[in-house]
Parts: sequence; C-alpha cells; structure tokens
Amino acid sequence: MEKTATRIDWIGSSCRLLKSTAAEFERTRPFEGMSIGTGIHLEPKTVALLMTLRAGGARLVCTGNLNSTQPSTVEFLRAQGVAVFATRTTDPAAHHQSLEAVIAERPDLLLDNGGDLFAIAVEKPYANLLGGTEETTSGRTRLLPMRAHLNMPILVINDSPIKQFAENRHAVGQSLFESYLRFTNRSTNGKRVTVFGYGACGKGTAACFRAAFSSVSVVDIDPVTTLEAHLDGFVTPLRQEAIRSADILITVTGFAGIVTAADLPLLKDGAILMNGGHFPHEIDVEAFRSHADISGTDRYEAEHIETFHLKDGRSFHVLGAGHMANLAGPRPLGNSAESMDLGFALQARCLERIARGEAGADSCVVPVPADIDAMVANAYLDLSR
Repeated sequence: MEKTATRIDWIGSSCRLLKSTAAEFERTRPFEGMSIGTGIHLEPKTVALLMTLRAGGARLVCTGNLNSTQPSTVEFLRAQGVAVFATRTTDPAAHHQSLEAVIAERPDLLLDNGGDLFAIAVEKPYANLLGGTEETTSGRTRLLPMRAHLNMPILVINDSPIKQFAENRHAVGQSLFESYLRFTNRSTNGKRVTVFGYGACGKGTAACFRAAFSSVSVVDIDPVTTLEAHLDGFVTPLRQEAIRSADILITVTGFAGIVTAADLPLLKDGAILMNGGHFPHEIDVEAFRSHADISGTDRYEAEHIETFHLKDGRSFHVLGAGHMANLAGPRPLGNSAESMDLGFALQARCLERIARGEAGADSCVVPVPADIDAMVANAYLDLSR
C-alpha cells in the first residue's frame, strides 16, 4: 500500500541513533513523572529528539527560537499531545512571552538553546528545577556569569568534541553553504568570501566555500586563531580590507556587532551579508535600515532578501534579515540529519544523567562528561558498521 510520508517521517527514519535511544528509554523510563521544558528550534529534527524524551516518560512543554519555528512541526507536536507555546516570529517580545509560558509550567528539566529559559528561571526561581542542558556557545557565554544564582547542573552540549566537529564544523559549514545557494541561486566560483570567526563553525564554513571554488578570507580577533587560519591556507587580511574585498560576508562568531553601520563605507557594491550565529545581532540590520546613507530598500519577500541602496550608488544584500541563515528563508533545512542525530543523542543522555541525580551543582555550565561523549560515539559507530 502506498503511503504519503512527510519530512518529519524522513528525518525520523534518518536519525538512527535517536531511534535506538528511544527504544532503550521505553524500557528504562528515566524521565518518568518529570516534565522537560524546551526552547530550541522547532523543526523536523527536533521532533526526533522530543519523541525520544517522551519515550523516556517525560511530559514535554516546548517553545522555539526566534524566526526558526516551522508551523508544520508545531502542528505535528500538538497532534501528539505536546504542549507548544510558539509561533514563527522575529519579534523578541512575542518570543519572550512564549519562553515565559514554558517556565510558568515549572518543568523539572530545561533543554535550552541560547540561555533564554535559564535566564528567566534565574529571575523566577522555583523549587523543583533540577537542571538541564544548554546547546550553544552563545548560551554558555550568557549563563557563565549566572552560575552562582543557577547553582544546578547544566551541561553544555556545544562543549562536546562531538558537537564541535560533527555539527559545528561539518554540518554548519555545509548548511550555510547550502543556504547561500538556496537564498540566492548564485554561484560561488571565483567569489571572494570573508568569514568572521574561526571557531568550529567558521572552520567548516570557510572550508565549504573554498571547496566550492571561492577565494576565502578569515577574520578573527584572536591572533592564535588567526594564525591557525593562515596555516590552514586561508587569507587573513586586516578587518577593513577583508570587508572591502568581499563579495560575500558571513558571520559565525556568537557575538553582537560584527558588521555594523560603521562598515557601510567599506562594503563592496553588490556584497551579500549572511549570519550563521545563533542570535540575529551579529549583523546590525536595524542600524542599516535607519542609517542616513541608505536611500532606499528592496524587499524580495518570497526569497527573504533585503537589498539596501546607498546614496553613492552602491547596494548590498542581507539574507534572512540577519537571522541564522540555515534556519531562515525559503524552505529552511538546518543542519544535516546525521549531525543532529549525534548532537541530540548527547542532549538525551545528558538530561538522563541529571534526571537520575548523577550530576550535582558543581556541574553548573560545564562540558558534556567524557563518558557520555564516548557512549554516544560508540553507539553511532556500532550503527554505522
């Protein structure tokens, strides 16, 4: 019999490690009687993670991140009886209301992405919160100053070597490259690309564009990291020259104000700007919109491209309004299923450890324990052999 399947079905069948973990959790029930509040991109790969947690007995209370919530995913989760407080929005105030709604449910564990949920929990503490996980570098940076107030185990998925090489280096680089093509339908051959940030995401991004016959420059504030990029064969010009020469500028730093209105005089006519960092503040799009040197804008609504015209005749383009490009724009796909299978397996195992009371407050904003890394790596290898 022929069946019409969905992208959620396709992703679910692709996440073999999560399927195996879910089968185990159905037997062991590590989250029995507990609720898990999640604030993470609501797209098909997240469904595979959430269904794994539910197989372990968890009641789920979910929201998404700015501009990445996919309505079909929300519809599916609600049909499964999951409480979802989320709409696709670029409005920080509306998004904050959804985050508040999750915390109001007083979940026992939090699965956070960017530190949003934990930041609210610090302001509005409640007794049954046991701890949880944080997905990103941006979230870790945000939560570190709050450690004394948090005083609970929070395991940082992004600090796992598996997350660094499987998702950040390989998958983010690949998905940002794919997203550039998806947004623009333009070539990369012979283009001059400047990548801001040479962490794991920057390494992957630079490598993917170089493999697609672009000439790639790297800008990083750390001289040691810049030296690494140089020895990896990338051009490492001074920042102003890197901006001035670029046909494509990509930010993957995790910090705000990487490309600002002060850089408008440097931008090459026709330059394309895109962001791969978690928060939409690496490229100051709002400042562009209100700047006196901007004479007008064109919005390509279906393509999610905004073209800014400068009074001197130059123009430049911003993809996805400066939001994370691989989860913005037309048909956002995000990182590969296999990379997220690994990263989300880390999430599930870290939450399991905290639920079992096997991580204390001394594990507040710390990397994934090495034995969990080894467990996930061995399980994935076993499935791949």
